Amino acid sequence: GHSDADVLLHAVSDALLGAAGLGDIGRHFPDTDPKYKGADSLLLLKNVAEKVAAAGYRVSNIDVTMIAQRPLKDFIPQMEANIALAVGIAASRVNVKATTEERLGFTGTGEGMACHAVCLLEE
Repeated sequence: GHSDADVLLHAVSDALLGAAGLGDIGRHFPDTDPKYKGADSLLLLKNVAEKVAAAGYRVSNIDVTMIAQRPLKDFIPQMEANIALAVGIAASRVNVKATTEERLGFTGTGEGMACHAVCLLEE
């Protein structure tokens, strides 16, 4: 990826931007802009949270499903804490879970990871 390519944080950023009607991460941090080369996705997520707040929304919760062949359970508490801190909500309002695709597809063979994220915003 052009930034640090953190699939989890990019999915969360896209969920927040989409729920606020603000487009997607590529619109705000284009890979054609060299200043985002190697960018820290936690900083991008914090910036997204600021954009969402400026649009008049408050993040109520975030729910994420990571799809990977390798176990992630030991990292989940830190993932939740990092997301919560960047977005400015309690860690109890962030839920990260992980699943596999039983060795099917690029995620199942370990060639990559995928992520689905949803959030609830309140005006």
